[in-house]
Amino acid sequence: MFLSASCTRRPSVTMRLSIPRCCLEPNVYTEVPDGGWGWAVALAFFMVEVCTYGTLKGLGVFLDDLMEEFRESNSRVSWVISICAFMFTFTAPLSTWLSNRFGYRPVVMMGGFLMSLGTIGSAFANSINEMYITVGIVTGFGYCFAFLPTLTLLTQYFSRRRALVTSVASSGESFALFAFAPALSALKQHIGWRDCLVLLGFVQASVIGCGFLLRPIIIKPECAKDDSEKDSLSVERMQAVYELENEQTKVFINSGASRGSEDSGVTSLSASNVDLKAALKLEEEMELEETLCTVPETKAGPLQPPGPKLLDVSVLREPAFVCYALFGLFATLGFFAPQLYVIKLSKSRGVETTMASSMLSVMAVTEIFGRLTVGLVLSRVSCKKTLVLLSYIVLLGLVLLAFTIVWEFWGLLLCCALYGYFMGTVGSTHIPMLAEEDVVGIHRMPSCVGVYVFIQSFGGLAGPPLSGVLVDVTENYGAAFFSCAVGVGLSAICLALVGPAKSGMCKKPSREKNEEEETISHSSEQPDSLEVDLVPENLQQPKEQD
Repeated sequence: MFLSASCTRRPSVTMRLSIPRCCLEPNVYTEVPDGGWGWAVALAFFMVEVCTYGTLKGLGVFLDDLMEEFRESNSRVSWVISICAFMFTFTAPLSTWLSNRFGYRPVVMMGGFLMSLGTIGSAFANSINEMYITVGIVTGFGYCFAFLPTLTLLTQYFSRRRALVTSVASSGESFALFAFAPALSALKQHIGWRDCLVLLGFVQASVIGCGFLLRPIIIKPECAKDDSEKDSLSVERMQAVYELENEQTKVFINSGASRGSEDSGVTSLSASNVDLKAALKLEEEMELEETLCTVPETKAGPLQPPGPKLLDVSVLREPAFVCYALFGLFATLGFFAPQLYVIKLSKSRGVETTMASSMLSVMAVTEIFGRLTVGLVLSRVSCKKTLVLLSYIVLLGLVLLAFTIVWEFWGLLLCCALYGYFMGTVGSTHIPMLAEEDVVGIHRMPSCVGVYVFIQSFGGLAGPPLSGVLVDVTENYGAAFFSCAVGVGLSAICLALVGPAKSGMCKKPSREKNEEEETISHSSEQPDSLEVDLVPENLQQPKEQD
């Protein structure tokens, strides 16, 4: 009966192992592929950028329509974008936890469903408060669930090309802004702004399909030798240790027999003991290497230790990360308000309505070039990449200040072009820059990115309403750009402190490590000297009795 039962079980096991791999299973690599299935993930991230940041910034086209429909002020209507941007980033820790717990694919698919549901539901809103819920909360949740896991997985598929690929894939935001701004402006005159939102909701539903492309990646380092070679080498090492032990015993006996030269026996014993310790140390190192080769596979990211943290809050104790998080907090003040108010700023300074609408398209086109060129620059520079980002953020702040003093059409057009370019360089790199060793590194990025984006969310919450309040008080749309310039200036100061904070933090642990090594080496030498000193006394004791 037992034999028959075992025979019936074997075919089922064979059938289970013969199932071919499909696109739903994880990819296993011996090292970061820098391509492969990562190109499919890059395509998915491009579409996610179109449906998240692209549509969020394109909502500025409906600003006047919402004010007329609900009879609200600039600041009240701006809260729709502000709440959406806040939920987009505030729920980042939750998105990170869910992605590390259940995988990237189901979280992104849920995000696509929520953003589509919220955008379509906003078309039936009867007040601005209802849009706070539909666009602000529901769609904001969907944005976060779709965007952050896709970006995190994309950074794990690339190493050398990471900056270039992420910047190119993130250009989907710019392509969407370039296409949506004129298309929605023309389309809403025929079908109305509500039907335009329904159409946007169906476009955003494509993110559900993009979730299927997110195959997890597993990095399994290839061992240098196979099992048979390891076994033979292990036997050889044990034989070498055994021979050293025998040699030590012979030297010990010979030293006791030769009473004429006591020092020679002690010297030989000490040398043999050192060789034995070196062999044992080599044995321990080889066992450690074998253990590392059999570490359980993880899906959180490449080359990570087993059992990664679902959400790493300990980075808040690192000065470098805190400075970088403050950089993201203040920089976000200038990420959304310019797109909302550039059309009204142009109209207030004498630009025709048709020409004012083209300002967003100019921003989008130059933003594409910014995202493409920054990837090439970061892949070739030899200095720290945070310094390159610092130069771009300083230039972005100067352009925002220029908006407040320029009144001509061509001057505004030039400011829009420069803003789009530098916005593209900063917007496509500030989150992937977490993977650099200057900040937290690629190993800790999957569990730290949620904390960073969470802190950044408060800047997105305060940016558009603060700009709207300044516009209502001063009756000058240039005040919105001035507040953005102040925020970007503060972010530049915080980013400049990342390097000194990182170097200052790294000096203390290294010094403590050296002290510990010296203490261990000093303590390890003491037993050996005691053992050698006691051996001659034991050998001489029978001689004295005689």
